[in-house]
Amino acid sequence: MDKLMRPGLYAITDSALLPPERLVRAVEAALRGGAVMVQYREKFLPSSERISQARNLVAACNNARVPLIINDDPELAERVRASGVHLGQSDASLQAARERLGEAAIIGATCHASLDLASNADQAGADYLAFGRFFPSTTKPDAPAASADILGKARGYGKPVTAIGGITLQNGESLIRAGADMLAVVGGLFDADDDLIEHRARQFTRLFTAHHPLS
Repeated sequence: MDKLMRPGLYAITDSALLPPERLVRAVEAALRGGAVMVQYREKFLPSSERISQARNLVAACNNARVPLIINDDPELAERVRASGVHLGQSDASLQAARERLGEAAIIGATCHASLDLASNADQAGADYLAFGRFFPSTTKPDAPAASADILGKARGYGKPVTAIGGITLQNGESLIRAGADMLAVVGGLFDADDDLIEHRARQFTRLFTAHHPLS
């Protein structure tokens, strides 16, 4: 793993769980607990508010020396000097995002439960490959289900493998053992007050220390 990516907890924000007045404070709690990457996911606020929030998160993540990734929006990532962008299958092309953000940017790709999508993303230069959902998810309840064995198969691309979808402290270990380098967690991390967020992040970090070969 490179570009400041390392095995561990990938914290993903959700405005339904984190109102504006809590957003940065909650992310800082996750960072104190050991989150290795943060994704800012916000699709509904006005542009000016998204820019302000993203800039505040960039500052918090820079202080922790952790990459801040913007969901679905290369233009916003460029504007706030985020570390990179995460792209779904219906978002901007990976090639266009790379041209805008440069070779140093971290670009992740949603691959759902498909090695064909992973192969396409790998060939297009994605820096990490994200699969899921693995468990029932309140964030994306209609997302297609994935089997944990795809994580081990995807390691053949030589890119960090991320698991997402309904992940909690109770089920995360199984995905690390199956081959996940990062666990992308939304509700299983942020559906709590700040003290518990930090505690949960530390517990996820301990899962990697105990079960990931590079930790």
